[in-house]
Amino acid sequence: MRRISRRNFLATSSAAIGTLPLIRSTDLYAQPANPVFRHGVASGDPLADRVILWTRVTPKSPTGSQSVSWQIARDPKFARIVSRGELQTGAARDFTVKVDAMGLEPGTAYYYRFESLGARSAIGRTRTLPPSGVSRIRLGVVSCANLPQGYFNAYACLANRPDIDAVLHLGDYFYEYANERYGDGTKLGRIPSPNKEIIALQDYRERHAQYKADPDSQAIHRQHPFIVTWDDHEFANNSWWGGAENHNPEQGEGDWAIRRTAAAQAYYEWMPIREDAQTLTPRIYRTFRFGDLATLFMLDTRIVGRDRQVARDDMIGTDAPGRSLMGAAQEHWLAGELAESVRGAARWNLLGQQVMFAPQSEPGKPGGNPDSWDGYRAARDRMFDTIEQTKANNVCVLTGDVHSSWAWDLPRRPYGGYDAATGKGSLGVEFAGTSISSPSNLGTGPGGEQQLANLRAGRPHLRYVDGRYRGYFILDLTRERLQADYYAVATILDRSTNERFEKGFISESGRNHLTEASTPAAAAKGPDSAP
Repeated sequence: MRRISRRNFLATSSAAIGTLPLIRSTDLYAQPANPVFRHGVASGDPLADRVILWTRVTPKSPTGSQSVSWQIARDPKFARIVSRGELQTGAARDFTVKVDAMGLEPGTAYYYRFESLGARSAIGRTRTLPPSGVSRIRLGVVSCANLPQGYFNAYACLANRPDIDAVLHLGDYFYEYANERYGDGTKLGRIPSPNKEIIALQDYRERHAQYKADPDSQAIHRQHPFIVTWDDHEFANNSWWGGAENHNPEQGEGDWAIRRTAAAQAYYEWMPIREDAQTLTPRIYRTFRFGDLATLFMLDTRIVGRDRQVARDDMIGTDAPGRSLMGAAQEHWLAGELAESVRGAARWNLLGQQVMFAPQSEPGKPGGNPDSWDGYRAARDRMFDTIEQTKANNVCVLTGDVHSSWAWDLPRRPYGGYDAATGKGSLGVEFAGTSISSPSNLGTGPGGEQQLANLRAGRPHLRYVDGRYRGYFILDLTRERLQADYYAVATILDRSTNERFEKGFISESGRNHLTEASTPAAAAKGPDSAP
């Protein structure tokens, strides 16, 4: 058994912002079942030999430090403990706790718990990434959880699936608005806390705390490791490196750099993500290797390198060769990582990112949403160049943001040189998932069906689109094929785990082309759930 010293405790590198007093307005649930560990437990950033374990201690005093012990075991009864340790946390990181539990076996389920102030946390379950030779991977993919809009039933449904290897959260883990700004949570008792637009470090911490108090959020975190990236609402709507549409210095919201740093600090404190020297700047892009079956690249198309978006009809800006979503450093990094994945003979190359990648219109014409890759066409061309130059095959882009479900082939020029029947000319595929609870008007109302039909008719590479449900999708990978299965929850206005299979799409290895699946991929046998 190996003991982890306090040096393994991951103190935030942004603590120079200052230690603020712990001030909480009313949490989402006034009577937490566990008053010490009221925000649950979580795990994330799994590697083959380690994983991040997370919790938060609610202290008796808002100042000083607090001792926390932890254990990780091979079984949910903790008869086979493999590692344990003790560390300190405090107000400088909002009494959150992270352990990088190392020395683990690949492709293995583990169970973990914390103790502090005479209380014991709930038990969490996590998994390490598999070794080479793994034959199958199943990933849950989610995005866009808006608390006042409704319940997080999609989280509850995924928590009930023990065969998920990891959950990918593609951004908008929460929203920065006051109540009634983007949903009214009054009737459901889901009023954002603090009830204002969040700007300062303490505001972001409080909003994270409220979302972590949600029971469905706690359930999914307790059962599955998360691999996360942020989008704009963890900062402010339509963020870019130098500002945001929803940041107004002239209205007393201060300097963008201070707000951005505060949001990033709270994110690293409250999310189960690995912290190291990269957190001196808000860099979140990184690589995960699922043996030789898949390489996952988690990208940041929002904060580190995105140039300010232009108007939809600004074709000069849209096509400007110097504009970027990722920035030069990240583009260079991705090219090197993709080349390494190809050299390592990974079967699938997965890009987890925020905004729609597929081209939406013909060259020379205004595109779709200018906040997506359609507003940064030269950057998308450089991405296609990288795919071709590295000879990366079986590329699959995974997308959040749009509150609706889409499935695409990815030809560089979909309006010429692409065969929709065979997929010839496609360099990959893309799946965009609907939201956990954020709204969409796509396909709704009397003209909804015609709207969806028009979208398909005007985009030869679009295989599927629907915005009429909330939910998630599961990505199921084998050496022969990749399959994405879209699931809809029955409602978000009541707590429910009723769901239905909506659509499934398959890309056979080497084809880079989607065909519809008649049934969802069969569930696998998973390890015991956390109690």
